[in-house]
Amino acid sequence: MSHKTWISFLFTGLFTSSVLANHGEKLLADVNQRISNISTATLLDMLDNDPSTYVIDVRTPEEVVLTGGMIKAPYSFNIPRSWVEFRVEDRIPDKNAPVVVYCGLNQRSPLVAEVLTGMGYTNVYNYEDAFFAWRDQGLPVQSQDKALDSLLYSKPEKVADGVWSSIGATLPPTYANSGHNNNLSFIITDDSVVLINAGENYLLAMAQHAEIKKITDKPIKYLIWENGQGHAAGGSKYWKEQGVHIIAHADAKHELVEYSDQIMERMGLRRDKISHTELIEPDETFSDKKVLEVGGTRIEILYLGPAHSPGDTQVWLPQKQLLIAGDIAFHERMPAIFEHSDTAGWVETWEKLEALNPKIVIPGHGSPTTIEEVTKYTRDYLIDVRGQVEALMDEGGTLEDIHKIDQSKYSHLNTFHELHRLNASIIFRAMEFE
Repeated sequence: MSHKTWISFLFTGLFTSSVLANHGEKLLADVNQRISNISTATLLDMLDNDPSTYVIDVRTPEEVVLTGGMIKAPYSFNIPRSWVEFRVEDRIPDKNAPVVVYCGLNQRSPLVAEVLTGMGYTNVYNYEDAFFAWRDQGLPVQSQDKALDSLLYSKPEKVADGVWSSIGATLPPTYANSGHNNNLSFIITDDSVVLINAGENYLLAMAQHAEIKKITDKPIKYLIWENGQGHAAGGSKYWKEQGVHIIAHADAKHELVEYSDQIMERMGLRRDKISHTELIEPDETFSDKKVLEVGGTRIEILYLGPAHSPGDTQVWLPQKQLLIAGDIAFHERMPAIFEHSDTAGWVETWEKLEALNPKIVIPGHGSPTTIEEVTKYTRDYLIDVRGQVEALMDEGGTLEDIHKIDQSKYSHLNTFHELHRLNASIIFRAMEFE
């Protein structure tokens, strides 16, 4: 290419880029005239007055992770701009619901607001101050991954002397959180370490081990499953290779074996992150109670009765009055009720849980808390919904009337959107045969 040709080519490219930039700015200005823009103050008022407002971050998942997360709200979702038309109706089926969209610098979200309006959504707003303004004011954010240098969603934190937990995401398992959406706890005794939960997959277990080694050089002796679900047992192969003895309730073992294909299929959504993962059976099972005396620490492995999942297991440390409750207890996310959950039994089992009188409770999901807090959002929630279902059935209502069950006071809980209707319908079908 001659010197003159190169200069001409460069000038043409710069001119074209300038035209395109001007065109994009004009397009954005035109769109902003047709949509409803709101400020930070208005968004805060909306979330305060109507927690069911949908707040959609239209940036890429990578941007969300690398720039500090996204706006924290009960209905906060990440739907990338390139996928909005294909995914939004699954997330927001009610086209009259209030919807707020935003991005990092208020360039993509105005375009999305107009797209949603064109798709028939009637109550759409664009947050024009954008995420960076929200974040820089110190307003609440939530992250898809708190530990960017680890597969863990978050690294271990000290709960009490000798007790640590890597607190998982309270949202469903995703590729971003590597399936770490439950709590991976461990107890450091005078001579060894006892794990509660294996992690969902082999690589996640390896990442947990790397963090434990930074805290203690004591060997890991036992692994206890809280149930037979993938997030409790999926990483067991890694721990078995380290010589760890695995303990589970007999019903948890049966559940893992019975549903192994489905468990692996769900894990498959994490793609390369489930490399080397294989489901293996525990070395030892128990039925009601097993006591370990490890390095001067008494560890009681309990089965208190039917509840969330077959073989629900609680780990009780009487010397510390600390309960690692597993999936029998919830507070920051909505309880998950499955076809095999026994909600009537769950309420009765709760009495045995309360009788332990723990000072600290590490639930299956969410941060460590008190027995009063998990009682409010687990037992009291079950009693509330069961009572409403019973009243609906007494009035001759059917499963088609399940939308009448009012769970709005729980709408601030993570996974509310995914679970509240499903929970009510499962409870209804079960109560038909009680």
